[in-house]
Amino acid sequence: MIFTRLLLALVTITLSSQAFALSDEALFQHARDSYAAKNTIALTEDVAQLNTQQYILAPYADYWLMLLNMDQARDEEVQNFLAKYVDMPFTDRVRGEWLKKLAKSENWGPFFEELNNFQREDIAVQCYAMLGHTQLADLEVASQAKTLWMTSADLPSNCNQLFDALQKSGALTNDDIWARFRLALQDGKLSLAKSVIARLPNVEPATLKLLDKAYQSPQLILDKKTASFKTRFGAEVNLYALDRLARSKVDAAISTYNKVQNLFDIDNRAFGWGRIAYHAARGHNPQALEFYALAENSVLDKEQLAWEVRAALRAQNWPVVLKTIAAMNTKQQEESAWRYWKARALKEMGDLVESNTILSKLSTERHYYGWLAAEELESVMSSQAIEYKVTDNEVTAIASQPEIKRALELQRLDMRWEAKAEWLWATRHYDDRELLAAAEYAMRQKWYDVAISTADNTKQTHNFNLRYPTPYRDLFRKSANEVSLDESWVYGITRQESRFMHYAKSGVGAAGLMQLMPATAKWVAKRMGMDSYNNSMIHDLSTNIEFGTYYMRYTLDLMGGQAVMATAGYNAGPSRAKRWQATEPMEAAIYIESIPFAETRTYVQKVMANAQIYAPRLVSENKNVKIQTLKARLGIIPGTGKPEDISADDDQ
Repeated sequence: MIFTRLLLALVTITLSSQAFALSDEALFQHARDSYAAKNTIALTEDVAQLNTQQYILAPYADYWLMLLNMDQARDEEVQNFLAKYVDMPFTDRVRGEWLKKLAKSENWGPFFEELNNFQREDIAVQCYAMLGHTQLADLEVASQAKTLWMTSADLPSNCNQLFDALQKSGALTNDDIWARFRLALQDGKLSLAKSVIARLPNVEPATLKLLDKAYQSPQLILDKKTASFKTRFGAEVNLYALDRLARSKVDAAISTYNKVQNLFDIDNRAFGWGRIAYHAARGHNPQALEFYALAENSVLDKEQLAWEVRAALRAQNWPVVLKTIAAMNTKQQEESAWRYWKARALKEMGDLVESNTILSKLSTERHYYGWLAAEELESVMSSQAIEYKVTDNEVTAIASQPEIKRALELQRLDMRWEAKAEWLWATRHYDDRELLAAAEYAMRQKWYDVAISTADNTKQTHNFNLRYPTPYRDLFRKSANEVSLDESWVYGITRQESRFMHYAKSGVGAAGLMQLMPATAKWVAKRMGMDSYNNSMIHDLSTNIEFGTYYMRYTLDLMGGQAVMATAGYNAGPSRAKRWQATEPMEAAIYIESIPFAETRTYVQKVMANAQIYAPRLVSENKNVKIQTLKARLGIIPGTGKPEDISADDDQ
C-alpha cells in the first residue's frame, strides 16, 4: 500500500515537472487526460500551471477539477467558483451538480436560494425541487409533479423519490398509475411499464410475465385468450398485444380484433380501435378513417390525431381534415403544418376568406409551410433579398470577444460539443446584426454548421447567403454536371445532411458532407469501377461529393425523375419511398406529409425548401438548375395502379 502511494506520488511529480515544459495546448490536453482518469492530484497541478500561463482555456481545467472535487467541496468553495466564472457556459452545470448535492442531503434552504439562478433544463433537479416542496408541505407542487409523471420518457432515478412521496400522500392515485402504465405500453416502453405497475399492491412477478408473452407473441395471446378480459390488468395486456400486432400486421390485428372486441368494455373497445386506426393510417391503409370512426368515443393522443389528418389528406376528405384539426389542443393546432392544412381544407370547401386569413399570416414565416402558404396566395417566392451586409468592423468586433476566441480554440482542438456550447453562450443575447456578424466570422473560419445555425436565428434582419452558403462550389458543380443533376437540389441535400462539415458522422455510421453509409459508398465505388476504394476515402471531399451525387442520380432514375421520392429514398431507402406511393397520383405535399417516419418527413420538407432557395442563386451559372415554384418543384407523385402496401413502418 505504501509502495503504491509512493509510486503514484512519483508519477504525479514526474508529470507535473514535465508540464512545465509543455506548450499551452499540450498542457491542456494533459489536463483533459487527468480529468478523464479522475487524477485529481495531476489535474490540480495542471490547473495551477495553466492559470500561471494564462491560457485562454484554463477555466475549463478549473471546471473539470471542480466536478471531480464536488463531493468534498465546501459550499463556500462552490459559491466562489460560480462567482468567478459567472460568464462561462459550464457554470450552470456546476450549479446543477451542486443543487443535486444539496438536495441529497436535504439542505433545502441553500438549494431553493440557488435554484433561482439555475437556467438549464435538468429533470433530476426538477424532481429534487418538487421533492423539496413536498417535504416542506407545499401541496401545490402535486399537479406539476403529476404532469412529469405522465410521460413514457426515461426519468432520472431520483424522480422515484418524488413519486414515492406523492403516492404515500395520496396525491398519486391508482388511476394515475394505471394511466402511465397504459402510456408506457402504448409507446413500447415495456420495462418502464413493469416498474410503474409494480407500484400497485398484489402485483406478482408471474403476472408481469404476461406482458413478455404479449410482446413476443401478441397473436397467440389474443387467439388463446391467455390474459383475462375481465380484469383491469388483463384488459391492458390484451390491448398491448393488439397494439403490438397492429404495428407490423395491421390486417391480422383487424381480423383478430373483430373476433374479440366484444370482450372489452365500451371504453376499452374504442381505445383498441384508436390504436388500430393509428397504425393503419401510418401504414396508409385505405380503411384507416373507418377505424377512426369506430374510436370516436376514445380520447386520441397528439400522434393519433395527426395521423387521422394525414389519412384524411390521402383520401382527400377535407371535412375530416377540418374536424380532426379542430379536435387538437390549442398548442397542436398552432403548429405550422396544421395551420397550413386547415387553410387548404377551408379553401377546398369554398371558405376563401378564412383560408386566406390563415395563409396570409403563415406566408410571412420563413419555412416550408410558410412558402407553400405564400404560393397558395399566388405570392410566389422569388430570390431572397439580402437585407443586411455585414461590415469588416462588425466581424472584427465579434472576433475580439473572449467567448468567441474560446469557442474557436475549442473547435481547433476538436472539442466540438464544448465549442458549440461556448458559441451558443456567447451569442445568446446578440441582436440580429451581431448574429449576422458572428455568422460571417464563423463562415470565414469555415465553421459552416455554426455559421448557418447562427444566421438562422435572426428575427427581422437576414442574410440568406449566410443561411444558405455554397462552399466547395467547384466540386459540387463538377459532380452535379457530370450526372446531370439540379445543383440546387444537391446543395439542398448536403445542407440538410451535414451543413457542409466534412467530419460529420451520424449515429448509424453515415459519414462526410453527403452522409454516405459505408455500404452505400462501397456499392457506388464498385458501380463506378473504382477498384482501389477503401473505407477511409469516404471522408475525402471530392470522393464523398462524387459518390453522393452518383447515388442521388441513381435514386432519381429509380423514382422516374420524381425528386421528392428520390429525396425520401436518399434518407430512408428507395424501397420505402416507393412503398409510400398511393394507387392514384397524389400531390407531393400530401405524400410528404404522410411519410411514416417523422425524421424523413422533416428531412424531405427541408431539402426541397433548401433547393428552392438555392435555385435563384445558381440558375445563372448552371443550366441544370431550374427556377420554378416550390409546389411545381414538389410536383405530383405518380400512382402505382395497384393497392397500397398497408404494412406499417416502425418509427425510426
